[in-house]
Amino acid sequence: MDRSNIRISLIEDNDKLRDGLEMIIDTIDKFNVVSTYSTCEEALKNLHRDIPDIILIDINLPGMNGIKGISKIKKILPRVEIIVNTIYEESEYVFDALKAGANGYITKGSDRMNLLRAIDEVLDGGAPMSAKIANMVVSSFQRNPKTPLTPRETEVLSLLAQGKTYQYISDQLFVSLETVKSHIKNIYSKLHVTSKNEALEKAARDRLI
Repeated sequence: MDRSNIRISLIEDNDKLRDGLEMIIDTIDKFNVVSTYSTCEEALKNLHRDIPDIILIDINLPGMNGIKGISKIKKILPRVEIIVNTIYEESEYVFDALKAGANGYITKGSDRMNLLRAIDEVLDGGAPMSAKIANMVVSSFQRNPKTPLTPRETEVLSLLAQGKTYQYISDQLFVSLETVKSHIKNIYSKLHVTSKNEALEKAARDRLI
């Protein structure tokens, strides 16, 4: 890889944000934005032409979502470095993206310097992540690997442990109130408990959150 000319592609459907990212990245001489796309489908058609060293990709995209896009991109260009740049901080998205082949995961709230630092870090073989994302990943390794709960159920239980209401959890996870209640019912069933307090006690004892 020519470190004096790093080829970068952007996959982001928000035109204003995509233009802003391109402007920020192009202020650095060694970085060269070679292409920008609003969908994974467009990017996949032109991967062999663009031959990017790094791809910045959103998750919520029209048509094919970013996680599926990452998987397909890696099959075509296995050595390309992919950084997710998204608003989503939920564990389900983070771990699915990393399993699909993402090399880093930052949030759209990251400032200019953090964005450029993430690109440099991934070039040096690192795995750049926003602080909250990094904490989530570390915490996952500290949990009981034999948990009966799904990642989403674990997330719901963690929010309950923080004293959050059902409505807050619904808003935070972008799901309906009925879906939250369904998750909680499944949690109680899997943990063989009948109340929130019992669930939290068992979760703490068995390192489930």
